[in-house]
Amino acid sequence: MSRVKNSAVCNLQPVVCIVGPTSVGKSTLSIELARRLDGEIIGVDAFQLYRGLPILTAQSNSQDLPQHLIATLSLTEECDAMRYCSMALPIIDEISSRGKISLLAGGTGFYLRALLSPLDPLPTANADLRAQFAAASHEELLTQLEQVDPAASSQIDTNNRRRLERALEIILLTEKPLAEVWKKNREEASRVPGIFLTRDREDLYQRIEAHVRLMFDQGVLDEVAALGPLSHTAAMTLGLREIQAHLRGEITLADTIQTIIQATKRYAKRQMTWFRNQHDFPELNLSRFSSLEAATEGALPLLCNGSS
Repeated sequence: MSRVKNSAVCNLQPVVCIVGPTSVGKSTLSIELARRLDGEIIGVDAFQLYRGLPILTAQSNSQDLPQHLIATLSLTEECDAMRYCSMALPIIDEISSRGKISLLAGGTGFYLRALLSPLDPLPTANADLRAQFAAASHEELLTQLEQVDPAASSQIDTNNRRRLERALEIILLTEKPLAEVWKKNREEASRVPGIFLTRDREDLYQRIEAHVRLMFDQGVLDEVAALGPLSHTAAMTLGLREIQAHLRGEITLADTIQTIIQATKRYAKRQMTWFRNQHDFPELNLSRFSSLEAATEGALPLLCNGSS
């Protein structure tokens, strides 16, 4: 296949986005698009950032194409949207300085939103508040969140205690609703073209099931068994807790696989809702294409015309 150049025929921007739910086929299509566009991939995945979990996080093993922010951090390091941006922005600038295209490819919507339209300044950690949170039960924190910002519970994963505490911390320190603190500049974000990859529901779910089973065939149990200390963010990797529970003898292998499959389907649903609500990227249903080449040909006009 010939490469597409940034010309009047292909009005490429220096940064384009390839987003979508887990298992939809982002990595495969992004690699092919990067080859065709003479670009480089920058991962936008909170868990593929980490070294040491290549099977569990489905890291791409392409050897002939530059890929950034994949297997970059130690499993003991914390990461959030701000740190991700601090790593990604210099890489984008360096790629652009060489006349190449940066393809932001991944499914961590909050990281992408932070990168495309910087968040309002967030308060730093408050030791007194965090001590109060640590002494409270999960139910007490939920009640407090409902009292100070009733709408916030629909904006975060309230089952994730760390995110629940951080949301409360932001609201209490800024004295503003979470939605107001997190508001973004849509006009700025809309200047970056991108594609939202989807599939027919049953097709996506079959791919998720196949992917989870393949992880176990590839040795994900040994990978997780060999892990040492983990940061809070690394420990949130999808499927990790279930596998650790199995390794402790608390759940059968069959139940572990099925639990991860169901959790991954729920995660994919949340990702799709996020991208539809937060961005107006045109959708590309990969179930409609019979080959990678056909999907690539379908994707190129959406990027080359500068669509958003």
